[in-house]
Amino acid sequence: MALCFPQILLWHLFTSAYELNFSGEFQIGDEIRPLDPQSVASVVQYGIYRSGRNYQATGYSFVYNQQYPNGLKNYTSGIIHRVLVTGLDPDTLYEYQCGDPSIPAMSDVHYFRTLRSTPGDYPSRVAVVGDLGLTYNTSTTISHMLANHPDLALFVGDLSFADLFLTNGTLSDCCSCSPLEETYQPRWDYWGRFMQILTASVPTMVIEGDHEIEKQADNQMFTAYTTRFAFPSDESGSTLYYSFNAGGIHFVMLGAYVAYDKSSDQYKWLENDLSNVNRSVTPWLIAAWHPPWYSTYKEHYREAECMRVEMEGLLYAHGVDIVFNGHVNAYERSNRVYNYTLDPCGPVHITVGSGGNEKNLTLEHADEPGNCPDPVSTPDRFMGGFCAFNFTSGPATGNFCWNEQPEYSAYRDSSFGYGVLEVKNQTHALWIWYRNQDSYWAGADVIYIVRQPDRCPC
Repeated sequence: MALCFPQILLWHLFTSAYELNFSGEFQIGDEIRPLDPQSVASVVQYGIYRSGRNYQATGYSFVYNQQYPNGLKNYTSGIIHRVLVTGLDPDTLYEYQCGDPSIPAMSDVHYFRTLRSTPGDYPSRVAVVGDLGLTYNTSTTISHMLANHPDLALFVGDLSFADLFLTNGTLSDCCSCSPLEETYQPRWDYWGRFMQILTASVPTMVIEGDHEIEKQADNQMFTAYTTRFAFPSDESGSTLYYSFNAGGIHFVMLGAYVAYDKSSDQYKWLENDLSNVNRSVTPWLIAAWHPPWYSTYKEHYREAECMRVEMEGLLYAHGVDIVFNGHVNAYERSNRVYNYTLDPCGPVHITVGSGGNEKNLTLEHADEPGNCPDPVSTPDRFMGGFCAFNFTSGPATGNFCWNEQPEYSAYRDSSFGYGVLEVKNQTHALWIWYRNQDSYWAGADVIYIVRQPDRCPC
């Protein structure tokens, strides 16, 4: 039976859906023979709910490999099918099946609702989560999230954590210990099967984290990530950074593990993308990437400082309203901030890196006695460079850390959970942080985020 992972991609005022499904079994071992993608058709049969699946779209299929030298177990995926369905009506419930009707081999019937797409409309609920993994806590997070009926889901990196496992399937006690990082690729398949309860019915967009790098033979990276998901990347030219509209929101998804300096392709694309945002059409501008710039936890403290130094001014100049991150396995929300200073025109930074993951929660804060990391321990180990120095202004002048919770840090909580953004109109959005230990309807951090376009023109 096929597995289906729909993603709803919006461009301007029309709606399209990418339907991804898998057929055949993966193979792992010393001698593997990739499946033939042409052996089965890539078909989606669909229609408006209770009107019959009278329409059909066809796509293409492929497999991918994860290969290692020195006797490690290689992997080849099942057949991955990708079908683009266009011409869908906005804010409409559809039913669909995917597979090959000629065999026959079709999936169960699934349902999804397309997003609103007119300028005055917004998704009712945007669920945001990072660092999911495949654990008991992951299950609780997704169950809670589904109970809150999101219209759109954003995953801000670190998805399956396949790189925490060796190619024989055992948990590694030291990931990244060798130049070629072993990964257990079947973990992606298990993760995909579990996530189908969400992704088969809720439009889902993702951005990569450090656990998606997965370096293999011939210096290939991000192979599983870029082949298992679909991206509206025609304009950016990269699956590692892109943008899309959802009603009156423009989302910018940035890559922290690909060049981001001012001479990079990503930076030049971002400049052009932000310059073309029409705030009368998409008043809200939201950015997302994996490692946070404003985290006060000891783990990963100021790790993404080089990215902040390169890109923060550009995002500020164009009036980004909210930033979503993961990476730190805890929750934190900032006040509006720019360059570590409270600023009414700066974005609100929200870290939601505790979706489930394969590690423990992050508990310690850098501002607590004895917890301030050594500055030499904070270089960008993926992109290179060292940008985190002692503060030169403000209450922490001359120090690498504050000695109390910084004034820009509004709320922090070491709990598993996720958040939901409800954009009410062009100036007001309700943000709710839900913890797994609470009832699905009980928010732990509830706040209105207010845009002030008259005060902060962009």
